[in-house]
Amino acid sequence: MKKSALGILFLLCFLCTTAISTAATKNTTGSTSRTASKKVVIKKTAAQPVGKRKAVSAKSRGKRTTVVTQNSRDKIVKRVSIVNGKRKVSYHQVAARRVMPSSAPVHTAAELAGLHRTPDPLDLKSNVALVLDQSSSEVLFEKNSNISLPIASITKLMTGLIVVEAKQDKNEILEITSDDIDRLKNSGSRLAVGTKLSRASLLHLALMSSENRAASALGRNYPGGLPAFVAAMNAKAKVLGMHDTHYVDSNGLSSGNVASARDLIKLVAEVQKHAILGQYSTAPESVVDAGGRSLQYRNTNRLVNNPAWEIGLQKTGYIAEAGRCLVMQTMIEGRSIVMVFLDSKGKYSRLADASRIRKWIETLKPHAASNSVVADDKG
Repeated sequence: MKKSALGILFLLCFLCTTAISTAATKNTTGSTSRTASKKVVIKKTAAQPVGKRKAVSAKSRGKRTTVVTQNSRDKIVKRVSIVNGKRKVSYHQVAARRVMPSSAPVHTAAELAGLHRTPDPLDLKSNVALVLDQSSSEVLFEKNSNISLPIASITKLMTGLIVVEAKQDKNEILEITSDDIDRLKNSGSRLAVGTKLSRASLLHLALMSSENRAASALGRNYPGGLPAFVAAMNAKAKVLGMHDTHYVDSNGLSSGNVASARDLIKLVAEVQKHAILGQYSTAPESVVDAGGRSLQYRNTNRLVNNPAWEIGLQKTGYIAEAGRCLVMQTMIEGRSIVMVFLDSKGKYSRLADASRIRKWIETLKPHAASNSVVADDKG
């Protein structure tokens, strides 16, 4: 009899507990019919990407739980807090962040001109190439070499030439100002506004590490300022017979700095007359004191660290309109070879093209112009 009474009492307690739990659930969640078609996963775990059935827990005046439905990328956030000693539950729907479509790819000037359709027997990744034997002035390899294109930081070779030929004091201290900030491409620089360095140090950084603010400061501190400096650059190009060349700044950030590969061969020959420019451009690294801070810079051309290469002059360049560019003078099989590569595809492809040319010269030892490889430069 006692067992029967206890059983009935236990059953009544169980039914009362179930009724209370059901009523509480209805009070906190409202109508359940709106979510009946979706499975809801509620867990108190670390944050997970939206759209996966994982839980996110955090603290916001109590407990915070993220509920992600199976059929939606939106989040339902459950917040549990204590207000005046009472437990309060609220739900908030948070829309998932929209994924913006990627921007259209930027085509280089060479691609827009159709130069990427020009075949060559070495399958170079550069749309423009020119290889010259300086001792004989023979063109060994040529592709689209007469077409004027953006040259990016190859511009800095002319910048260095103008600075050296102006015979300005290399030890004069120049200051980086807000005028040297790149507002065209928004590129960064470790030379903060107010940094003071010698003209020689700025020239070194411009040629070795392609420091844009350094090149800008060099142009600004020319007699007559940057406009006079750019005018001197264009005047020098005209004297050298660089008829496909035009400059608009001293750092190469503008796509208005253009030249043909044949013109750049002429520029290299002139720059080589000043040993300091070759020395600065091929230094593997340099450390400068910028206002009490030691800044280490490395060469943008990793081939200068390769003992298999004997490089006397080099300059790299890149902006979106120009692609990857490289100008380099090196010794191969005892011959002074100048290589020009414009609009190369891939971060290291211009260096790979230089290696292809070197292997080709070492293997075939081309000499006569009649045996050179010349690709149609009409694109």
